[in-house]
Formats: sequence, structure tokens, C-alpha cells
Amino acid sequence: MTTHCRRTVAAIFLAIFSWPIAPGQAAPPRPVDETVECEILIVGGGLAGTATAYEGLLAGKNVCMTELTDWVGGQLTSQGTAALDERPTQTEKLVYPRGYLELRQRIKDFYGVQNPGKCWVSRSSCFLPKDGHDILMAMLEDAEKKGQGSLQWFPNTVIKELVLAPTAPGEEGQEIIQAIAIQHQPAPNAPPLNSQFLSQTIEDSYRYEDSEQFTKTIINFTAPRNNQGRTAQWLVVEATETGELIALADVPYRVGVDPRTYLDPSSSSVEGFAYCTQGFTYTFAMEATAEPQPQPEPDFYQRFTPYYSYDQSRFDFDALFTYRRIWSPDGLGIFEPATPNQPKNRFGVSPTQPGEISMQNWLPGNDYTPGTAKDNFVYTREQLQQTGQLEPGRWLGGLRTESLANGEKIALGFYHWLVAGTTDAKLGNNVKTPNPNNRLLTGLDSPMGTEHGLSKFPYIREGRRIIGRPDFIYPNGFEINETDISRQKFKEDFYRENLSPRDYRRLHAELAGIDGLDVLDGNLSPDAVERRQRATMYPDSVGIGHYNIDFHPCYLEYPVEKPGNIERPGERQAHTPSYPFQIPLRAMIPQRIDNLLVVGKTIATSHIAAAAYRVHSFEWSSGAAAGIVAADALQNDYLPYQLVNQTALIANPKLLQLRRKIDGTGNPTAFPDTSIFTSFENWK
Repeated sequence: MTTHCRRTVAAIFLAIFSWPIAPGQAAPPRPVDETVECEILIVGGGLAGTATAYEGLLAGKNVCMTELTDWVGGQLTSQGTAALDERPTQTEKLVYPRGYLELRQRIKDFYGVQNPGKCWVSRSSCFLPKDGHDILMAMLEDAEKKGQGSLQWFPNTVIKELVLAPTAPGEEGQEIIQAIAIQHQPAPNAPPLNSQFLSQTIEDSYRYEDSEQFTKTIINFTAPRNNQGRTAQWLVVEATETGELIALADVPYRVGVDPRTYLDPSSSSVEGFAYCTQGFTYTFAMEATAEPQPQPEPDFYQRFTPYYSYDQSRFDFDALFTYRRIWSPDGLGIFEPATPNQPKNRFGVSPTQPGEISMQNWLPGNDYTPGTAKDNFVYTREQLQQTGQLEPGRWLGGLRTESLANGEKIALGFYHWLVAGTTDAKLGNNVKTPNPNNRLLTGLDSPMGTEHGLSKFPYIREGRRIIGRPDFIYPNGFEINETDISRQKFKEDFYRENLSPRDYRRLHAELAGIDGLDVLDGNLSPDAVERRQRATMYPDSVGIGHYNIDFHPCYLEYPVEKPGNIERPGERQAHTPSYPFQIPLRAMIPQRIDNLLVVGKTIATSHIAAAAYRVHSFEWSSGAAAGIVAADALQNDYLPYQLVNQTALIANPKLLQLRRKIDGTGNPTAFPDTSIFTSFENWK
């Protein structure tokens, strides 16, 4: 990649420490090794971060992107879920952002077919994670050339400190003026990166000091200098998988289950429960073989056998293998003769054949679903304080390392269960038979790119979620809620019994459209009104998405593998189809930090809404919007929060102009032919 950012070596070390140091900020123990100037700093190289970079580069901007692993693409690559979760709503009409459409086309061009794995998870596209990284990097390189922007890519890099300063004298808002990062490389005589489990390296990657396994480079990211030598404007984009920057910046956010209200009436908790986030998954790839393979039992396997199950009697080994089959030589015409009339399994795809590769992502299997204060994965603010991670210089990523380690064990144990296990924790005896004609794919050249065969980072379904800025409609801060997207009618006994009469009425007034005032006033019974047949439409929409409200619930007791343990009761109450939905700009703007945009799974959604706002195309749409918004803000000298901060959104000409610009680039902000009068009832 070309490098247009000006770099200096430790030139402004003293200047760094002339700024006020806020809580959680500290001086590195030694001078920074280099300073890097960016117009857009993207922290996190997942799909949302990649999409931000893609659009920023096409707009001609100077973009820096950091990533803990050495692959771009997040859930598509380093997290191993190279199986596109898509709804027919979008797939049949190809209603996607331009970059996501290009990604799909490049996958087809690379393999010669759209779905080289012949999977049935969504029947869109399943492929090898390592190829996804190469495809995305090629997209960024071409966007860099086409838009004449510049990209600096910083793999194996984490943010350790944020330096904040007031946005303007006398104002409450702050800006990120510097981000201090640590990049790690293998130490002399140490094994290559991706040789060890993440749980063995993650805390080390956040420490300034060199170690036996890593040497460290300290990098200071900052805004560029203008012709007069003064610092120009820049935008920082939070694109991490778990919301690291929002924890470091200590802006308002939530973790876990929200309190039950008329806006999230299916919540499993009256008061809220911060320790229950959706399960995370270490994926792995396995290859079917013609002959049985040695299947040594891991020493921890018996510990987790009370957890593993096919879950339902309609599933078996062939169903799980073909569900996310990511490589099938037969699908590419490599097997001879061609078999157009080959038999199908009951899921409509060809049965498993030797030489095929499957990626596993299954509950209850390699999903790890902790849900108590003893084992929750994403630390709450209180836990971060208790562990000292909010103290200056002590940030270590904000995750429970023990849960990472247990997630690794449960995944490797699940592989052994698939190939050698004879028990089923839910379905009982005489259900599970061994399947020894398979091997776990390991090694740095394997589909996951790791020596141990697990994904480089676990697939994250839910992290911290910002609380947007308050206004007269959202006095406690903006948030996308269950009632904004769910197709539920909410007239079951559960809602009458678990909501107060007042909240039950408010719930149906919220859903009633033009009849809402009559419901609130008592002139119309909540049970007499028909709910609107669409999702909430936002005047500040900058993107779209569609997926079911889909839960992989946390488990009730500690430890997860405890015999007889169950999912947290009530978590699946909200598990339901959704309407095609929008991504409002307000959901991407945190409180207090004025030059920070949030993308991906950490935007302002409730726990329930987040279960739909988490899949591949949504991540791309939110990231693409951030890239365009950031470039436009830099070009026209404003900060994004100014477009939605205490304004009449519909009448804001700059916001309308921005939406037209986003739509004009081929990134839809609404589904075709939609308005507040649209019914999606038959568009499934």
C-alpha cells in the first residue's frame, strides 16, 4: 500500500504529555516509536471497519486502520464465520451497499461460483476465511487507487490509551486528540504469530513492555497538521468487536439484558442483567476424509460432555457438516464426472463427501454461553473498575481471559464430540454415533490461519452498546428498541401479565401508528388496534439491514457445562422475525465524545434489537455510512453530532443532503419504495 501519512519518530513525545490526562489515560513508560497522522482513524478491522475504510478511501481520505489480529474482515475471516447470514428480503433484490455487493461478486469471481461450499445456512455464500481476507484486501487496494486516498494498515495492533481535550472552550463535549497504540511482533526465537491460543497472548498484546513472545512498537495516532502547522480535524471510528473505545473513553453504554419496558417488553429481566450477553464462538474447520483418522481425546473433554448436543432430533452429523460447509470440490466441478443429479439430503444440499470442509458454529456445541458475574465475557464498567482496567495505563482489552480459555476448550471438545462422541446432553442415549472419517484442520496455512485450528478471534454476537445522545423524545439517550423492528403483535398473555396496564397501553400506542393517541387517551383498547406493519423509519437513516431477532442465550448457572444447566429463562421470548430496518445516524454517535463514530455491533441498540443488528451485511452498511459521513464532515467542516443534536431532524437541510449523498454512492438508506405508509407484512 502507498503511504501518504507523514510519520515522525518520537518527535512529539513531550507534546503528548502537555495535554490534560483524563481518567484511564497515562503516559507510556517510554517514548513513542512513531507518530502517524490520519484524517480517519478506524479502530478494529472487522467488516464494519473494513467498510469504513473502503468508503473513506473512495472519498480520497487519509485512512488508518488498526486490528488486533492480522486479518481484515472480522466475523467473515478472523472469526471464521465465512458463511453470509442473509435474508431473502435483501438477497432476492440485491438491496445491499455497493461495497457488500462488490464483495459478493468478488467471491463469485474468485471461486467461479457464488457458494463454493454448497452450504444451507442461508444459501448465499460459504467459503474459506483465509480467502475472504485476501479478497477484502484487494478491494481496499483498488478503492485506494480509484479514490486516490491512502490506507495505512496496522495489524496486530491495539489501542492502549486515549488522550482527550475539550472540543471548544466552554463546551462540555470532548474530542479524541491522540490514540496511543501498541503493535506486537514475534520476539526473537519466539514462535510465529497465531501459534498460540488467543487466551495465552491477548493480555500481553495490551502491555507496553516487550516479553518473551512479543516485541512492541508504541504508536501515537493523531490528526494531521495543516499548512500553518496547526492540528486539523479528524474522525475516530470505534469498530472493535466488543466496544473497547467506548469503555476506554468511558462514555455511557450498556452491557447485557436491558430492564423490561414497554419498548423492550420481551426482556428476560425486570431490572436488567448486565452479565448476560449472547454467546461467543470459536469456530474451526474440519475436513471429511475417506478413511478414519486418529481422534485423541483432549484431557478436558469429559468436563464439557454435559453441554454438547445436536439440540433437535432433525439434526445429525451430516446436517451440521453441510450447514456451514465452506468448501466442496464437487461444487467447483473438480470431481469427475459432474453430478448434476446427485442425491440431496433433507436440507436440499448434497450429502457430505471426502475432501469437503465444514466450519462449525453451533449451539450447544462450540458456542460458549456464560451468563453470571463469575464468568461473563465482556466486563461491565463496575468490573473494569474492580479489575483496575480503568486506571491509567492498565487497560487490557476489557475481556475475561478465563472465558476465552474456556471457549477454546469447549470448541476443541466439540470437535472431538462430533467425531468420537457417543452422548447427547439433550436428546439422550442411542442418538449420537462417532464420525471418525474427519480431521481438524490446523496449521498456519489452514483455513483459520492458526496452528491450533481455532479462529483467530471468537465470533462475537454482542458487546458493549452505546447509549445515544438524549433529546426530547429520548430523554435518557437514543436507542433502537425491540418495538422498532419486531414483527410480534405483543398481545400474548406474557405481555398482559408482565407489563403494568399503563405500560401495556403505551406498548400498543407505540405500535399503533395514527391510532396511537387514541390508545393513549383510552379511547381505543390496546387489543382493538392493529400494529403497524413496518419497522420504525428514521429521518437520519444512513443504512439498512434485515435479520431475525436471533438469540444464542447465555446460560443460567456457573459453570456453563454444569450438568442440567439451562439457558437463562425468558431470553427467547423475543426470538422472532423482524421487519426490514434502518440504521439511524443517532445510533452511531456516543455521548460526550464529539469526534467519535461507532459502527458494527456496538451502536445504540437494546439487547433485543442487537440480536438482529449483528450480521454481515448490517456491519458493512453501518461501516460504509461511517466512512461517507466522516469524509463529508471533514470536507464540509462539521462534526456528525451537529446534524442530529437537539434539532428538528426532518427539517435539517444538511442531513437531507447527506442522505442523498449516501444514497447516491450506491449505499441505500431505505428499502426500495418505502415510506411511513409502507407495509412489509407480505415482504418476507
